[in-house]
Amino acid sequence: MSFSKLKICILICIVLTCFVMIVPKCSAQKKPDIANPAMTLFSFDRADEAEWTVTNDGVMGGRSAGFVTVENGTLLFTGTLVTRGGGFTLVRARRQVDLTGYAGVELRVRGSGRRFEVELDDGSRGNGRSVSRRAAFETSAEWTLVRVPFTALRSTIFGQAVNAPPIDLARIQGVALYMADGQDGEFRLEVDYIRYWSDQQ
Repeated sequence: MSFSKLKICILICIVLTCFVMIVPKCSAQKKPDIANPAMTLFSFDRADEAEWTVTNDGVMGGRSAGFVTVENGTLLFTGTLVTRGGGFTLVRARRQVDLTGYAGVELRVRGSGRRFEVELDDGSRGNGRSVSRRAAFETSAEWTLVRVPFTALRSTIFGQAVNAPPIDLARIQGVALYMADGQDGEFRLEVDYIRYWSDQQ
């Protein structure tokens, strides 16, 4: 091999070595984005929406009654609240999801002008009881977009505020909608969709 050819081979080896060393460093410096900045959890147009179930305050001696149906692509939560006794009724769906990197929950709702609450369940417990992570939202006769940042969720046990670690977004196990506004009477809530949003939107 001539001297000039040897020099060319050496230069090629040097260039390839530098390329191999540089590329991994560039890749490591790039921060990955959330694959789906707005992740829809429920749009109420699939058969699996039937997983929603009702829990009434009869478990605590109350007489409230809630009912849930899914029709025409909308979840309908109706019933009657009786404050004497437990004073609540709720609908819940179990669905595990990792919300790391997301900022909050978004709902498109229409209702009877009463106040409802949305809850996320991360399986947390305090004093042997489940810790509820909830935030209230108002409704009107018109479709309204409700956005609840995760930082706005209150930690409670049976409605009483408690000190608890921040919600574990990597271990969300389900979502629930509560009627517990302290007023006797009928209520109605329609939900078009429930999704999670991030600051990358």
